[in-house]
Amino acid sequence: MEHDTAGDPITGLKWTRKTTEKIAAVLQEIDIPVSANTVARLLYQMNFSLRVNRKQIATNSSPYRDQQFQHIGSLRTRFQRQGLPIISVDSKKRELIGNFKNAGAKWDRSPVAVNDHDFGSDASGVGISYGIYDEPHNRGAVCVGTSHDTPAFAAHSIATWWKREGLRRWGPVPKLLVLADSGGSNSCRSWAWKTEVQAQLCNAFGFTVMIAHYPCRNSRGFWIRRESKA
Repeated sequence: MEHDTAGDPITGLKWTRKTTEKIAAVLQEIDIPVSANTVARLLYQMNFSLRVNRKQIATNSSPYRDQQFQHIGSLRTRFQRQGLPIISVDSKKRELIGNFKNAGAKWDRSPVAVNDHDFGSDASGVGISYGIYDEPHNRGAVCVGTSHDTPAFAAHSIATWWKREGLRRWGPVPKLLVLADSGGSNSCRSWAWKTEVQAQLCNAFGFTVMIAHYPCRNSRGFWIRRESKA
């Protein structure tokens, strides 16, 4: 057990990498007949407990992480004081379109019958959702496409939101702040994303778009500010 035992030096908790069945088998090899349930009970008495892996160790941490969040905070404060729009954007999970089971519940007299398996061949298509959150007004919107999660689709979703909700809510403005992650359709390294933002937002509506990208995994990199001029 010595080489298969780990623990927390602060709390005193210990755990073993071997299952109770394997421990019982090893004990039986040395003429100690014992069941797996007895091994579990004895381990508990010895301050062992069941443990799972925990994602806790940060890798590739940037020494400028705090400055990155301070920068995004200063951008938001500046736009808020000037009464300018701020939105957060992100692509959401792809969903099969059809009679499939989904999480959630509703009040009803009987459950809704859905397919017993989520086979893609039974779907009429795939829904790609792009979320837009208007922070100052605490309002959200989702655009759903049926092709691919591309920079053109991301920029088109923001443009659609602005025409249907943003312009009515904010009126003509000189600038728009977009908060986005660093990957996917709105990647900070994608020239197509910058081109689509320029064409579908700046040129179309005549304002400046400032994009602040979150660092990868929110733990490294720099805040990348991109300004596209109308």
